[in-house]
Amino acid sequence: MNAIRSSRPNLPTSEHHRKVTRIKRPPRYHTQGAIVGETTAKLLVNLILCGAAFTGLIKLWPYHSSQQTKLREVRAEVKLTEERVERLKKDFSRSFDPKQAKSVMQEQSYRVDPDHLHVVWQESEIADEY
Repeated sequence: MNAIRSSRPNLPTSEHHRKVTRIKRPPRYHTQGAIVGETTAKLLVNLILCGAAFTGLIKLWPYHSSQQTKLREVRAEVKLTEERVERLKKDFSRSFDPKQAKSVMQEQSYRVDPDHLHVVWQESEIADEY
């Protein structure tokens, strides 16, 4: 009753158990003082940057206001010039209108249309008597 023993040793199963070695790092301990110091440094840097930005804005304000004044003046001049251009365009088109050629020539010279009647106002003698 002795069973025949196999000559092979027991083979490991298909699952391989690997041991993963992890490097143990020491836990980080933040002391309260370090956090307070870091927060204070951040606040200080941000305050310095805000101060620099505010100072720059204060120094640029007079320049900005003078540029706005100049811009208003230029816009007013542009408006006047546009009105003048419109007036000159109308006058130009009127000068070359054949229907108005006679009236334009009379306006620009001392010549008068021969068919034109001159009206001369005289004071009446009756008005002087009152």
